[in-house]
Amino acid sequence: MGYRNLNDTVADLERTAQLKRIDVEVDPFLEVGAIQRRVYAAGGPALLFTRVKGCNFPMLGNLFGSLERARYLFRDTLPAIERLVALKVDPGLAFRNLGSTLMLGRHAWHLLPKSASSGPLLRHTTTLAGLPQLVSWPKDGGAFVTLPQVYSESLDKPGWRDSNLGMYRVQISGGAYASDEAGLHYQIHRGIGVHHAAALAKGQPLAVNVFVGGPPSLALAAVMPLPEGMPELAFAGLLGGHRLSVVKTPNGLLAPAEADFCLTGYILPGQTRQEGPFGDHLGYYSLAHDFPVMKVTQVFHRPGAIWPFTTVGRPPQEDTTFGALIHAMTGAAIPDLVPGVRAVHAVDVAGVHPLLLAVGSERYVPYVENAGPQELLTQANALLGQGQLSLAKYLMIVNESDQPELDIHDVGEFLCSLLSRIDWRRDLHFQTCTTIDTLDYSGSALNAGSKVVMAACGPIRRSLPTRISGDLRLPAGFSAAQLAAPGVLVLQGEAWQGERGVPSADLLAFCRSYTRDDEINDFPLLVIVDDAAFAARNLENLLWVTFTRSAPASDIEGIESYCHVKHWGCHGSLVIDARTKPFHAPPLEEDPAVERRVDALGAAGGALHGLI
Repeated sequence: MGYRNLNDTVADLERTAQLKRIDVEVDPFLEVGAIQRRVYAAGGPALLFTRVKGCNFPMLGNLFGSLERARYLFRDTLPAIERLVALKVDPGLAFRNLGSTLMLGRHAWHLLPKSASSGPLLRHTTTLAGLPQLVSWPKDGGAFVTLPQVYSESLDKPGWRDSNLGMYRVQISGGAYASDEAGLHYQIHRGIGVHHAAALAKGQPLAVNVFVGGPPSLALAAVMPLPEGMPELAFAGLLGGHRLSVVKTPNGLLAPAEADFCLTGYILPGQTRQEGPFGDHLGYYSLAHDFPVMKVTQVFHRPGAIWPFTTVGRPPQEDTTFGALIHAMTGAAIPDLVPGVRAVHAVDVAGVHPLLLAVGSERYVPYVENAGPQELLTQANALLGQGQLSLAKYLMIVNESDQPELDIHDVGEFLCSLLSRIDWRRDLHFQTCTTIDTLDYSGSALNAGSKVVMAACGPIRRSLPTRISGDLRLPAGFSAAQLAAPGVLVLQGEAWQGERGVPSADLLAFCRSYTRDDEINDFPLLVIVDDAAFAARNLENLLWVTFTRSAPASDIEGIESYCHVKHWGCHGSLVIDARTKPFHAPPLEEDPAVERRVDALGAAGGALHGLI
């Protein structure tokens, strides 16, 4: 049941025509990443690159390139995991179907790793320079491990039971790193931070292992939002359908015996180095910042080792599949997590953390007509206190009973439901001077910014225009008004000028040039952008531009806005300034010469013909 290692995975995918070998030489500098992104976009197979320039190890890309393939990889265990989640939601199911419930005991046994005295992983060694030097984007600061599984243990309670396994990017060359050093970029709200903080408090080094490869269950476990107290290493056994065999490495930590590679070493107290820049999943470069540096003492690899990789960029990309698969496994647990919340959706095309949608239940005062959001706000605050959900920047929540058939994954319809009901005078709730995603540069500083909850319930209060009638009056400096979605108007502004963390002067002037009676207020949401044609071209562009390039506290204004006993609202349209600011990270762009090389590989007779 399940795959024991990556070689078995590759063999099975090749046997079932879900993998393509690429036997021409490819360059890990930009070319391999560009190929993987193209094949992913085309819905293509997994790719095994057998001749990697400057490296003796083959590279495996696009392994999780589709939800169908990801479900195939875990076909033996997904039903059991989904049933475990269902039982947590409704324990009565256990008694209504005792036969399948008893079968779950066997799966639970797989949660326990088993120790081995040796394993394939420890048979060979190499160096950081001997690993594939993958550089995905032209301005990346060096080579990165893009599917790392970073493992640490509690200093006070060593062993797998209090361990953490997370996917934090690892820089292995470039910048000021020595040949035996790696940059360890872990963001806020990550489990390794607890272990690192304890080590710093004791003045001790923190032992760390970085696994690469192994059975696919390891990579998925590393990104799972597991409840506190459930170690990812154990969950990898449940996902893989068998107890995970582990071995001890020289730094005293565990490692999967069937992993392909393991970087083993220590984070030394007080040592940081500039890590980055690196193309990230918001579609921009995360800039260079100081992060912990790992002293790498040994690099182990198994015989026939394969280097799995991905590239990240403006979504959707391969990591989109992880989110979809996780939702499929755990979506039923959401009502149990926050009572009254039926569903949540972190919007991938908006960069995940910038925009979170939720469907809740307004039940506090059912005997009062049109009471407005009350329980929805309780549910919103609870969501913002849950693990990775706490990084949401814009949280939009609607009431289930207002539109019971609403599909939370239909973002356009969700926006229509919210915009047709929301009252901008009452239904905006800001948090300022708080934490936001490390990769989001729209805030006041690294990890720092603001949030807003938009809560809507009750009867429809306005119809949403689906066309622009006549000529709208626009103040000087603003032009090219275009309808981007029902009720959403995008306007092109001049280049942003101002002070970080403060609304720009022309944003304030724009809002003050109107009153609540002006025609433009027919559109409840106005978005100011650099390129109106691009933002209005499709919903994906609108969501990406609006929510990755704005900070709620400084970039939201409104027509006839006011602040009353510290509550901000507006009588007319809400206006979001989503222009690029000088302090934002630059967007990702392809290298034209590399794209031409990939084009040639896709031409008739080329190694990628029929794949891109």
